[in-house]
Amino acid sequence: MTQIELRGVQKFFGAVQVIRDLNLKIEDNEFIVLLGQSGCGKTTTLRAIAGLETVDEGDILIDGQPVQHLKCSDRDIAMVFQSFSLYPHMTVYENIAFPLRATRMNKGEVDKAVGEIAGVLRITDLLAKKPSALSGGDMQRVAIGRALVRRPKAMLMDEPIGALDAKLREEMRAEIKRLHLKQGSTTIYVTHDQIEAMSLADRIVIMHEGVLQQVGSPQDVYAHPTNLFVAQFVGSPVMNVADATVSANGSGAKVAMEGSQEGFTFPNQLLGMLDSANGANGNLALGIRPEGVLVAKEALSGYLPVEAHIIEPLGSYDIVDLKVGSQMLRARTRSGFVPRAGDKVWARIDPAQAHFFDKLSGNSLGVRL
Repeated sequence: MTQIELRGVQKFFGAVQVIRDLNLKIEDNEFIVLLGQSGCGKTTTLRAIAGLETVDEGDILIDGQPVQHLKCSDRDIAMVFQSFSLYPHMTVYENIAFPLRATRMNKGEVDKAVGEIAGVLRITDLLAKKPSALSGGDMQRVAIGRALVRRPKAMLMDEPIGALDAKLREEMRAEIKRLHLKQGSTTIYVTHDQIEAMSLADRIVIMHEGVLQQVGSPQDVYAHPTNLFVAQFVGSPVMNVADATVSANGSGAKVAMEGSQEGFTFPNQLLGMLDSANGANGNLALGIRPEGVLVAKEALSGYLPVEAHIIEPLGSYDIVDLKVGSQMLRARTRSGFVPRAGDKVWARIDPAQAHFFDKLSGNSLGVRL
């Protein structure tokens, strides 16, 4: 079993604090993805776990033992970088065998270990080749094999497929997930690509300016973002967010977006829920993902007339920009549902998919219908 825990970790580069009071527990065999923008502290966190960076405060524990004072070579952790960092004068076999030979393992054991890893990574036929003869995807497999061959306690990956083209990235995502399931090692993976995070992670750790924003399963962070940053960082296209006001409207509630006299109809219980959450103070933001914006070709009860502005055909579905007052709402529709920009259609918001945030703090009010 390999558990990794960070307790109150702080890291400064001069006067700049890049990790702020980070607390995180990673369970045995878990695949954790650190997700965030460039400069958010995710790579520094990974390097601190590996021992390539020191921490100014806090503890890093592996299997319950503090390791922040240990050299990286004493932590039994392997790391894969974005650059392949293979020895160009060595064959694939020699690159993978290098960490085993460094420990003076006998040749028979080295041959067996390299053969097993090459089989898992499906590169057995490449063992005699040098890196210059390999594709980008194959070079990354070799780099992963070199890290895995000595069976470390944990595998750390710093944007390992960021330098590959789109098709290779897709293939390597599947390979990395397959490898994790087969090997069962604790894995921490750093990326700024939310598609990678959503497709690979057991849990996603979202960071912003050195601060942990939310930890949860891909489904959880997508459906229940804890604040506006998470709401607009996770998901493609991003969540629609607009200033909004909520008022009573007969037996229901009206949610009006800024610049619009008309509003979307919501259940009456929304008013009480916002009052309980102290969210009816004029600092309200409405969040709705594109699939929560429902579009019709004719006037229906609860739908508002809107105009289609931009249509992005994406194969199996379209993303359509709809103007509501002075705001734009992006809706997801089936392919070709809205034929042309400028067409008049009708739209409503699915109350069950609506999120409400405090504009000042950015935090979710936790109001879901």
